[in-house]
Amino acid sequence: MKTGNEEFDRQSDKIESRMSSVKNKILVMSGKGGVGKSTVAVNLACAMAATGRKTGLLDIDLHGPNVPRMLGLEKEHLCEANGEILPCPASDNLCVCSLAMLGADPHTPTIWRGPRKTAAIRQMLADVQWGELDYLFLDSPPGTGDEILGAVQAVSGWTGGVVVATPQEVALDDAKRSMAFAREVGLPLLGVIENMSGFVCPHCGKETPIFKKGGGEELARESGVAYLGGIPLEPGIAALADDGKPFCRAGAGTPAGKAFAAITEKLSALCGEKAEAAHQ
Repeated sequence: MKTGNEEFDRQSDKIESRMSSVKNKILVMSGKGGVGKSTVAVNLACAMAATGRKTGLLDIDLHGPNVPRMLGLEKEHLCEANGEILPCPASDNLCVCSLAMLGADPHTPTIWRGPRKTAAIRQMLADVQWGELDYLFLDSPPGTGDEILGAVQAVSGWTGGVVVATPQEVALDDAKRSMAFAREVGLPLLGVIENMSGFVCPHCGKETPIFKKGGGEELARESGVAYLGGIPLEPGIAALADDGKPFCRAGAGTPAGKAFAAITEKLSALCGEKAEAAHQ
């Protein structure tokens, strides 16, 4: 009979084996809720997959697993084969896994204490068979709680974290806490994305800074990390997410759609630079 430590070590080895097939592991994080972190994670993953890169998206926001809904997969359930969980195909080059896809009632709240949440995330990391991936995005819950800490500690060789914030001072204060958390636990920071970065009128093209603008770029500069870009407010983003359609596809020609594409390419370039540095 295995002891608790032996089982933990066995699971850790399994996670290490799974993640060794993933070239780039990126944690999408935010200091507070409501800044559009999950929307950004979904669209980054979709945009990356659209470039032909094999991409996975793991939803570890146990209390608000919205990724399946945003991709039109809320009725899909994960399959199991030979003790392994198979992620759900979402589109060409993109597969998805979420706690919400395990068959439970989507309206039932997850009322778990910290150790159980950490155990659930470790089990997902250990049991999901992603295969060979170029990118794995993890959509984390807001803040610096048990879920994100458990994920960071379970996986080695992170490419880095991406912090999503809005230009408001309150959101930026919380983003600073997320960045301090990353440094404390040894998670490299790839950069900052400013969401809801101004509103571009579709009729006249004039931009209005509804929630201010430029705070994310200033935060990145002060923190010594890359500013990945700003995503303007776009009513279609929310409407398409509710319909299960990623905006980066349907709204590709809009200012927000172009912003997602530009951020994706900048992120890819940063990951390439990190890979080159690691081999030097």
